This record gives sequence, C-alpha cells and structure tokens, in this order.
Amino acid sequence: MKKVFFSLTITFISCTAISQNNPANSAGIKNSLARPRLVIGIVVDQMRWDYLYRFYDRYAEDGGFKTLLAQGFSCENTLIPYTPTVTACGHASIYTGSVPAIHGITGNDWWDYDFSTQQYCTGDNDMKTIGSNTDAGKMSPKNLLVTTIGDEMRLATNFRSKVIGIALKDRGAILPAGHSANGAYWYDDKTGDWISSSYYMNDLPGWLKDLNAKKTTDQYYAKDWNTLFPIDTYVQSAPSGEAYEFRPLGKSFPYSLSQFIGKNYGILPVTPYGNTSTLEVAKAAIIGEQLGVDEFTDLLAISLSTPDYVGHTFGPTSVEAEDIFLRLDRDLGDFLRFLDKQVGKGQYVVFLTADHGVDQVPAFLRTHKIPASSVNSTAMEDQLRSLLKDKFKGDNLVIGIMNYQVYLDRNKIVDDKLNRDAVFKETIGYLLKQPGISRAFPLDQLSETTLNNDIKMALANGDYPPRSGDIQMLYQPQWIDGFETRGTTHGVWNPYDAHIPLIWYGWNITPGKTNRKISMADIAPTIASLLHVQMPSGSIGQPIDEAIK
Repeated sequence: MKKVFFSLTITFISCTAISQNNPANSAGIKNSLARPRLVIGIVVDQMRWDYLYRFYDRYAEDGGFKTLLAQGFSCENTLIPYTPTVTACGHASIYTGSVPAIHGITGNDWWDYDFSTQQYCTGDNDMKTIGSNTDAGKMSPKNLLVTTIGDEMRLATNFRSKVIGIALKDRGAILPAGHSANGAYWYDDKTGDWISSSYYMNDLPGWLKDLNAKKTTDQYYAKDWNTLFPIDTYVQSAPSGEAYEFRPLGKSFPYSLSQFIGKNYGILPVTPYGNTSTLEVAKAAIIGEQLGVDEFTDLLAISLSTPDYVGHTFGPTSVEAEDIFLRLDRDLGDFLRFLDKQVGKGQYVVFLTADHGVDQVPAFLRTHKIPASSVNSTAMEDQLRSLLKDKFKGDNLVIGIMNYQVYLDRNKIVDDKLNRDAVFKETIGYLLKQPGISRAFPLDQLSETTLNNDIKMALANGDYPPRSGDIQMLYQPQWIDGFETRGTTHGVWNPYDAHIPLIWYGWNITPGKTNRKISMADIAPTIASLLHVQMPSGSIGQPIDEAIK
C-alpha cells in the first residue's frame, strides 16, 4: 500500500513540475477562462433580416449596422424554429435557448387551461407598480418555466454578476432578464416614465429617478419628426401617406409631435425617439449599475420596441419604417462608441438579433399583383361559436381564437358528454371553408398530419398543451390575421416572419459570416460557451462555433 501511495505522490509532483515549467500551458488554461466584462443583447423588435441590406447604402459609415457587419460575425440564415412568431415567444426563446413547447411562453397572450383564465405573458396581479401610480408594473417572469442565460450567469458567480433588462414593452424587458435579474425596466405610456415591478425592487434606483425627472419624452416631442433626408430620396419605400397605413401622427411628414407634450405619452413608441429613449436608459443603467467594471461578467438585455409599433402601423415598405432604421443606425453607432469609452473597446460582446419579422401590408402586395389578404379571426370566432352552439346545444364551446389556434372548452366537452371527435370535425370543417385557411387539424394529431417536416417541427416546438389551443390553423402565404384594411402583422412560419438577423461583435468574436442554417435557440448556448457557464435549463440549441473560434 505504501508503494502505491509513494508512486502516486511522485506522479503528482512530476505533473505539477511539468505544469510549472511550461508557462505556455498554464497561460493557455488561463486565457481559455478569460471572459468579457459585459454582454449586451440587442433585440430589434420586428426587424426583418433584409433590413440589413435593403437600406445598407444609406447607413452611415460609422453607424451601427455597417460597423457590426464589417467587424462582427453575421449569421445570415438565422431562423425562428417555432410558431407563433410573436414578441413574447421571441424574447423568451433568445435568452433561454429554447422554444415555447419547453419554456411555456406560447404567445403574448394565451388561454391557460390549468387555471381556466386568459393569461398575459408577464402579467402578475400579485405585484405592484414601482415608479408610477398605474397598473403597468403588475408584471413578473412567473410564467417562464425555465432559466435564462442571465439566470445561469448569476448562478455561476454566486449572484455576483448583474443582469438588467430594458425595453419600451414590459415583456421585452422581463423575459430576457429572467427570474433572478437585478432589475427590469419598461415604459409607462400613461405617464411617460420608466418603471418596474415590486418583483424586482421596492423603489426605483436613483439613476432612473433622475432620468424620469427630466421628462425626456416631452423633450423628444419638442423635436417633431421629419425625415432624416429629403423625402424624395426614400426610393426604397412606397410613397408616404398611402391609404393602407394608419395615421396616428397626422397625414404625412413632417409630423408635429409637440402637440402631444404633456398629453399623450403613448405616441412615443411610434416615433424614432422610442429607440433613442431606450438606448439612453441603457446608457444610464450601465453607469448607474456599474455594469462591466469587475471580473464578473454582467448582462444588459435591450429590446428596441419601436420598429414593431411602426411596422404594424405603417408597414415595412413605408417611409416611416425606412426612416426609423436610418435613425436607429445612427443611435446604434453612438451606443457602440459609448460602450468603447465606458466599458472599453474589445472588453464587451454585443449580439444583435430580432424577435420576429413581419409580412408586407396585403393591400400593398395586391397593388403589385402579388396575392395577399387577411383573415378576420374575431368574426370567425363568433361564427364558429354560434355554429357549435346550434350543432351541439352547448353555449360557449369556443373559448377563443389566439395564436392561429382554436381554443375549445375541454371541460365543457367532457361535462356535457359531447363527442370530442365530432366537435373537432365540425370545427375543422368550418375553418377549411374560410378564405385564407389552407390547413386545419387537431394539434394532438400533428405527427399524423401530412405536412412539410420543417413546418411540422415549428408547430411542435410551439405546442405546450396547457397553454396551447386544440385546433391549429395554417394561413395561405401572404395572408395575415386581422388588420383587414390597414397595417400589417406577423406570427407565422413563413420567412418574412421567421428569417431574422443575428450579428456578433466584440470580445473574442471572429469577423466573418455564415450562410448555414442557424436557430434562434442557438444564441443562449453560444453565450454560455463564451462565458464558460451552464446553458439554460430548457436549452436545446448549439453554440455557433464559427463566431467564437
């Protein structure tokens, strides 16, 4: 026994001596465990991938997009692997490396069969608003079933890493920040202030109170909104003021925003100043929270919500949409220069992506002979409810139509001893007669449905039975839900909604690009690999090796 112990001791001493006499070896280990000071996630709400290049010639040489593309790594074929392609699902999936079937965020809203109630993704009536006297802060991440990359960063450092979420939309701040975040902040469109929830804190931090005291929304309104360049140079866009656009700001450029000072704070998100305001809050958070100043990597999750508001209102080929991206480019360039100065050039990592894209306005497509239209799901819901009542003598068998799914009252079907298959068959028969509906089938029979495998997988990835409907609908290409006369929307599997940008920039990022298929769910595992932390608890993605060699 003594001989064995002596032999092991000699072996240990020899290995130690070899390590000590090999500086390159120990340096390699040390370097492999190096980490950036700060990770900044920028999610541009409703940014189609083609916006990177559609407006490329008009982006500034020192602006954000050209800087990221020239010095960063672009994943040109990044796709959303689930439906519905909407804001809450996108933000949750980016930061969890997962899909709705696992993380549980199946839409912005859904019917929750476990609790027999309609649920907003981040709604939490047990919480209180911090920062205003409205209900806009009664929010939390309680509906998110898994951890985020921010949670894992906090766990890996015994909660010494800081995680902050910032967005105009509550869901764009809360879901990325995760459960254990130090804070999440969003915009109260009733007061014009930035607020939070009692889930995170009992009082706003001083840096945010100081920012709110400046009434910056009124300052932005005082600038009004005219195009950045002469309007006749916006040749990539349709003429301003088309009949199929909503007009919340007036007839056309220039828009007088000063009329809203002190009156209507809900207009800010539909102007380019929504992006500017969000990035100013982000800068204040970096300074106020001292993000990126020590050896524990921090995370700042920023969501820029304005493109979504503008896209829904005016459409992706509007002058308004083009102008906000030209202005956002400049704001991003300014933000990158701020990071260089505040955190240190090469000391941080940025990824820029989107939560979803958007379809063209149907009326715009039709003027160019491309088939397109919309489905009035509200009217369809009423008609289906009446049909099933007449057929089965039961009231309110249809709970609602949400997320391109029909939610039926499962308990009522059982309690009234109705034939479930007959109810489903009647429902599907009605749906298939409606214009724009190409397929309709029970979600629990998805595996048996004849359908393209990619689409089938996207539907499966979006299905969490306690929060998903019973009957899945597929729309014809270029058909949208609602917005019958003006504006447009998103939510389906098609590339216009599911093909998103993804660019990595900064610390340890190899410049270049790839055209191979990347999943939105690959983002969080890539961050985990960079930081040497565990990937989130529901993660199904893979690290993007090309970007981080």
